[in-house]
Amino acid sequence: MNPDIFVHTIMNGSYNAPFFLTRFREALFHFSSLFDMFDSTLPREDQARIMFEGELYGRDAMNVVACEGQERVERPETYKQWQVRTARAGFKTLPLDQKLLTKFRGKLKTYYHKDFVIDEDNDWMLQGVDVLLTGSSWNKLEAPLILKDEITLLETSFCWEIL
Repeated sequence: MNPDIFVHTIMNGSYNAPFFLTRFREALFHFSSLFDMFDSTLPREDQARIMFEGELYGRDAMNVVACEGQERVERPETYKQWQVRTARAGFKTLPLDQKLLTKFRGKLKTYYHKDFVIDEDNDWMLQGVDVLLTGSSWNKLEAPLILKDEITLLETSFCWEIL
Protein backbone atom coordinates (compact mmCIF):
# COMPACT_ATOMS: atom_id res chain seq x y z
CA MET A 1 0.00 0.00 0.00
CA ASN A 2 1.52 3.32 -1.02
CA PRO A 3 -1.18 6.02 -1.03
CA ASP A 4 -0.51 9.70 -1.67
CA ILE A 5 -3.07 10.56 1.02
CA PHE A 6 -4.55 8.19 3.58
CA VAL A 7 -7.88 9.35 5.04
CA HIS A 8 -8.56 7.57 8.30
CA THR A 9 -12.03 7.73 9.88
CA ILE A 10 -12.98 5.70 12.90
CA MET A 11 -15.82 5.18 15.29
CA ASN A 12 -14.03 6.39 18.41
CA GLY A 13 -14.36 3.93 21.26
CA SER A 14 -12.47 2.72 24.28
CA TYR A 15 -14.41 -0.46 25.05
CA ASN A 16 -11.75 -2.98 24.04
CA ALA A 17 -10.65 -3.82 27.58
CA PRO A 18 -9.91 -7.47 28.40
CA PHE A 19 -11.88 -7.20 31.65
CA PHE A 20 -15.63 -7.51 31.34
CA LEU A 21 -16.66 -4.84 33.87
CA THR A 22 -14.40 -2.18 32.34
CA ARG A 23 -15.50 -3.10 28.82
CA PHE A 24 -19.18 -3.09 29.85
CA ARG A 25 -18.92 0.35 31.49
CA GLU A 26 -17.14 1.87 28.47
CA ALA A 27 -19.57 0.24 26.01
CA LEU A 28 -22.53 1.51 28.04
CA PHE A 29 -21.16 5.05 27.90
CA HIS A 30 -20.42 4.82 24.16
CA PHE A 31 -23.72 3.27 23.04
CA SER A 32 -25.73 5.51 25.40
CA SER A 33 -24.24 8.50 23.59
CA LEU A 34 -25.23 7.04 20.22
CA PHE A 35 -28.78 6.26 21.31
CA ASP A 36 -29.13 9.67 23.00
CA MET A 37 -28.12 11.25 19.70
CA PHE A 38 -30.84 9.23 17.94
CA ASP A 39 -33.40 10.27 20.59
CA SER A 40 -32.66 13.94 20.00
CA THR A 41 -32.69 13.79 16.20
CA LEU A 42 -35.02 11.01 14.98
CA PRO A 43 -38.45 9.77 16.03
CA ARG A 44 -38.44 6.26 17.53
CA GLU A 45 -40.54 4.89 14.65
CA ASP A 46 -38.14 6.12 11.94
CA GLN A 47 -37.15 3.07 9.82
CA ALA A 48 -33.53 4.19 9.39
CA ARG A 49 -33.19 4.60 13.15
CA ILE A 50 -34.70 1.16 13.79
CA MET A 51 -32.26 -0.38 11.30
CA PHE A 52 -29.21 1.38 12.79
CA GLU A 53 -30.19 0.56 16.37
CA GLY A 54 -31.04 -3.08 15.75
CA GLU A 55 -28.89 -4.26 12.90
CA LEU A 56 -25.77 -2.20 13.32
CA TYR A 57 -25.24 -0.74 16.77
CA GLY A 58 -27.35 -3.31 18.59
CA ARG A 59 -25.32 -6.14 17.09
CA ASP A 60 -22.05 -4.36 17.95
CA ALA A 61 -23.15 -3.77 21.54
CA MET A 62 -24.22 -7.39 21.91
CA ASN A 63 -20.87 -8.61 20.55
CA VAL A 64 -18.87 -6.41 22.94
CA VAL A 65 -20.86 -7.44 26.01
CA ALA A 66 -21.79 -11.07 25.32
CA CYS A 67 -18.72 -12.45 23.54
CA GLU A 68 -15.20 -13.28 24.67
CA GLY A 69 -12.02 -14.37 22.92
CA GLN A 70 -12.21 -14.88 19.16
CA GLU A 71 -16.01 -14.59 19.17
CA ARG A 72 -15.70 -10.92 20.12
CA VAL A 73 -14.99 -9.17 16.81
CA GLU A 74 -15.76 -5.58 17.87
CA ARG A 75 -12.56 -4.17 19.35
CA PRO A 76 -12.72 -0.39 18.94
CA GLU A 77 -9.89 1.89 19.89
CA THR A 78 -9.61 5.62 20.42
CA TYR A 79 -8.36 8.01 17.78
CA LYS A 80 -5.32 8.68 19.97
CA GLN A 81 -4.38 5.00 19.87
CA TRP A 82 -4.80 5.03 16.08
CA GLN A 83 -2.69 8.18 15.84
CA VAL A 84 0.26 6.42 17.47
CA ARG A 85 -0.21 3.29 15.37
CA THR A 86 -0.52 5.21 12.09
CA ALA A 87 2.53 7.36 12.87
CA ARG A 88 4.54 4.23 13.62
CA ALA A 89 3.38 2.85 10.26
CA GLY A 90 5.27 5.68 8.59
CA PHE A 91 2.57 8.29 8.08
CA LYS A 92 2.39 11.92 9.22
CA THR A 93 -0.79 13.90 9.75
CA LEU A 94 -1.86 16.60 7.36
CA PRO A 95 -3.30 19.78 8.87
CA LEU A 96 -7.06 20.21 8.87
CA ASP A 97 -8.40 22.79 6.45
CA GLN A 98 -9.65 25.58 8.71
CA LYS A 99 -11.98 26.95 6.01
CA LEU A 100 -13.69 23.56 5.75
CA LEU A 101 -14.00 23.28 9.52
CA THR A 102 -15.62 26.72 9.63
CA LYS A 103 -18.02 25.66 6.87
CA PHE A 104 -18.87 22.39 8.68
CA ARG A 105 -19.49 24.25 11.94
CA GLY A 106 -21.79 26.70 10.14
CA LYS A 107 -23.82 23.83 8.66
CA LEU A 108 -23.81 22.15 12.05
CA LYS A 109 -25.46 25.17 13.71
CA THR A 110 -28.05 25.39 10.95
CA TYR A 111 -29.03 21.76 10.43
CA TYR A 112 -28.02 19.65 13.44
CA HIS A 113 -28.89 19.26 17.10
CA LYS A 114 -27.31 21.81 19.45
CA ASP A 115 -25.42 19.10 21.39
CA PHE A 116 -23.65 17.76 18.28
CA VAL A 117 -20.16 19.27 18.01
CA ILE A 118 -17.25 19.42 15.63
CA ASP A 119 -13.90 19.94 17.30
CA GLU A 120 -10.26 19.27 16.51
CA ASP A 121 -7.30 17.69 18.26
CA ASN A 122 -3.84 17.06 16.76
CA ASP A 123 -5.14 17.30 13.17
CA TRP A 124 -8.11 14.99 13.88
CA MET A 125 -11.65 16.23 13.29
CA LEU A 126 -13.83 15.10 16.21
CA GLN A 127 -17.59 14.76 15.72
CA GLY A 128 -20.62 13.81 17.79
CA VAL A 129 -22.50 14.46 20.97
CA ASP A 130 -19.44 13.02 22.65
CA VAL A 131 -16.45 12.22 20.46
CA LEU A 132 -18.11 9.41 18.49
CA LEU A 133 -16.57 9.75 15.03
CA THR A 134 -13.11 11.03 14.16
CA GLY A 135 -11.19 11.57 10.96
CA SER A 136 -7.76 12.65 9.83
CA SER A 137 -5.60 12.76 6.69
CA TRP A 138 -2.07 11.42 6.44
CA ASN A 139 0.84 11.20 3.98
CA LYS A 140 3.53 8.62 3.84
CA LEU A 141 6.94 9.36 5.37
CA GLU A 142 10.05 8.07 3.66
CA ALA A 143 11.23 5.67 6.38
CA PRO A 144 8.49 3.96 8.44
CA LEU A 145 9.09 3.04 12.08
CA ILE A 146 6.75 0.03 12.15
CA LEU A 147 6.48 -3.68 12.60
CA LYS A 148 5.00 -5.91 9.88
CA ASP A 149 1.97 -6.89 12.06
CA GLU A 150 0.99 -3.23 12.45
CA ILE A 151 1.06 -2.71 8.67
CA THR A 152 -1.32 -5.66 8.29
CA LEU A 153 -3.61 -4.19 10.97
CA LEU A 154 -3.64 -0.80 9.21
CA GLU A 155 -4.36 -2.42 5.83
CA THR A 156 -7.24 -4.40 7.36
CA SER A 157 -8.65 -1.28 9.01
CA PHE A 158 -8.33 0.68 5.77
CA CYS A 159 -10.15 -2.03 3.80
CA TRP A 160 -13.03 -1.97 6.29
CA GLU A 161 -13.14 1.84 6.11
CA ILE A 162 -13.68 1.61 2.34
CA LEU A 163 -16.46 -0.98 2.69
